[in-house]
Amino acid sequence: MIYLYDSPLGQVSYEWDGEACLHVWLERHEAAKTSNKNPVSLWLDAYFNAENASLPPLAEPATPFQIVMREGLLNIPAGEVRTYGEIARALHTSPRAMGQALGANPLPILIPCHRVIAAEGLGGFACGIEWKKNLLKFERGF
Repeated sequence: MIYLYDSPLGQVSYEWDGEACLHVWLERHEAAKTSNKNPVSLWLDAYFNAENASLPPLAEPATPFQIVMREGLLNIPAGEVRTYGEIARALHTSPRAMGQALGANPLPILIPCHRVIAAEGLGGFACGIEWKKNLLKFERGF
């Protein structure tokens, strides 16, 4: 089922199948229903209140690289950033491959791809550069 969550930064939609979060959209999804208290909405409540919480169960990564990428992204503390090059070196890949993988991240915010920036500037963000700017600014206030 797809749920809607009203965050302080805008509407977030997410797909929760009762066992795992399958997808997150940083916008209102046309099929979204008002959120109920499931593990994803509880995690989002904690996140937007600058509280620590364990991630809800997530969809399994599609590839072995995505497993490594998730771990690398989850190791970037809120309010901090790393460059595509730094993450690529740590994960033994290229910055371009890293950028492509980040752009395909189905779980933004939960898997914090917004914390990866270009060497000179913000770089891209599949959910829109304004979301990236706002998430980084929000996290710096934690």
